[in-house]
Amino acid sequence: MQSIETRLAPYRGRTVLVTGATGFTGRVLTHKLLAAGADVRAIARSSSDLGDLADVGVTWFRGDVFDPEVAQRAADGVHFIFHLAAAFREEKSTDDDFRKVHLDSTRLLAKAVLGGEGFECFVHVSTVGVHGHIEGALADEDHRFSPGDGYQRTKLEGEQWIKAFGDENGLPYTIVRPAPIFGPGDMRLLKIFRMVNKGYLLMLGRGRGMYHLVHVDDLTNTIALAGLVPGARGQALISAGDEPISIEDMSRIIARALGRKVRTVRLPIQPFYWAADICSVVCKPLGIAPPIYRRRVDFYTKDRQFDNGRIRRCLEYEFGYDNEKGIVETANWYREQGLLG
Repeated sequence: MQSIETRLAPYRGRTVLVTGATGFTGRVLTHKLLAAGADVRAIARSSSDLGDLADVGVTWFRGDVFDPEVAQRAADGVHFIFHLAAAFREEKSTDDDFRKVHLDSTRLLAKAVLGGEGFECFVHVSTVGVHGHIEGALADEDHRFSPGDGYQRTKLEGEQWIKAFGDENGLPYTIVRPAPIFGPGDMRLLKIFRMVNKGYLLMLGRGRGMYHLVHVDDLTNTIALAGLVPGARGQALISAGDEPISIEDMSRIIARALGRKVRTVRLPIQPFYWAADICSVVCKPLGIAPPIYRRRVDFYTKDRQFDNGRIRRCLEYEFGYDNEKGIVETANWYREQGLLG
């Protein structure tokens, strides 16, 4: 099988636009597109830290991705769009905040490139969260939708809009739904690694806590390939590793990697929901970020298990990271960065 570098070679000399380039996944994807020889443009808010992308040849358009003027200028004449932009999932965020980033920007960018000479594909990055809690067997792309919050609802609105618009107007598109993303550079799972480093894993309620991860290297490979493979056009593709894993099994792998022993501490979940509701009532009027809120508690109640067969077949891609390899690599990176406390 050809290397990923060989498979991405068609991007050489092509103009691509990446939204969300300063995020965890966006940075990795942008570096890969640059390495492939693409002429990379990116939209970033004026407050965004460009970090290691500041001086590598990216053409920056500073402003909001849902600003019509910014979107039009950035998309003019591009061959590919990789739309990764996502609103911050904060308790103070409203559905309107999410909708601007997830839906309004999608409309602006898609209309900006419709009919453009040489435009090849709009790769729209959504989330497996649109499927909600997964009961029983592995879910595939046709599983029923059940978004659980404003972030997920507006992500679903965005992908449903691009599908309807693309099908009606002949705009080539592919939708990618990533599973929870991990790997060096990720910060969202850091709290679990820190707990394990201290010798315990806190679990709320009696749920299994099934999780399905995708390593950022595999995810960005599939996103990039989704723009090139003709068979991916018009498809929704779940990008997830080959096997789901429970949070407890994850903690055991982390413990071995860090040379720790870990014990699971289970507490009743309902008091934490009560605490989240109280914090919401008290903190919101004061403009204070609540220390706990329902979405964080929900983390322990939602199972996510997916069938990645469609993306493997469609892109002819084999995922390079299993759970253990990726978790060990991530644990080592946290340790090297001094992030484990």
